[in-house]
Amino acid sequence: MKVLNFGSLNIDYVYKVNHVVKRGETISSRELCTYPGGKGLNQSVALGKAGAEVYHAGCIGQEGLFLKEFLNEAGVGTDYIHVLPEVKSGHAIIQNDDNGDNCILLYGGANQTITQKQVDETLSAFDAGDYLILQNEINEVAYIVEKAHEKGMKIVLNPSPMDEKVLELPLDKIDYFILNEIEAGQILGMENQGGQELSEALAEKFPGARIVLTLGGDGSVYFDGVRRHAQEIYKVETVDTTAAGDTFTGYFIAGMIQELPVEKAMDMAAKAAAVTVSRAGAGVAIPTMEEVEKFAG
Repeated sequence: MKVLNFGSLNIDYVYKVNHVVKRGETISSRELCTYPGGKGLNQSVALGKAGAEVYHAGCIGQEGLFLKEFLNEAGVGTDYIHVLPEVKSGHAIIQNDDNGDNCILLYGGANQTITQKQVDETLSAFDAGDYLILQNEINEVAYIVEKAHEKGMKIVLNPSPMDEKVLELPLDKIDYFILNEIEAGQILGMENQGGQELSEALAEKFPGARIVLTLGGDGSVYFDGVRRHAQEIYKVETVDTTAAGDTFTGYFIAGMIQELPVEKAMDMAAKAAAVTVSRAGAGVAIPTMEEVEKFAG
């Protein structure tokens, strides 16, 4: 069973600061680091390091060639990544403060140049039952969902960063929603609701879909309309939270592909996310399966 991640590829410029800059304020950063990033890339790296047969599709500029190399090193296939010499790669400007929290500014760049021709050519290499992973950092997401659904692929959506485009997607064709409370509330038009209420409302609105709701420090909840499982976080010293959710997503889906019980897949994903937040950077912080298995919690 193969996984196709049609997703973003970013160059992350991470500025270490005492606090996130306020409106009208000018501050100095102590350090600037450049990392491979993008929600798509991060999730592919997590899937690859978790042992899944994963392929990444997307677009980069010439200066982003190192992103392909990074994916290859993580065991990710890159044959479906297009290099566009006339376009800049997507990038992110990230402020990382002393508490490990982040503030992120995205530039879409090559991530917004996906064509329907590229989608059709890429999907032709995949079959019914294969998994498709999507986020909201590339264009043509609705077209990708429609075509993948026609093929009978299992579609996983992480609707981040959340905006009005997500509400225009054919969400009834999604098999897995992996999202946080804010994103769930915006999709449902609900405010100030807890994890149980949101997961139940999502399951009612999208019957047949599996819901994984991340709740920050309160862990995460799985609900498929019948089974419910609550997963606690593993507490570690936080260095950088940038790729925590992407690591969780990749490892959870890898667990589903391996046909692990939901409880084991959620626990594995939580451990992987804990290791990630204890390190600096995004894609570079994602642990291998061996590191996850050794993690004591």
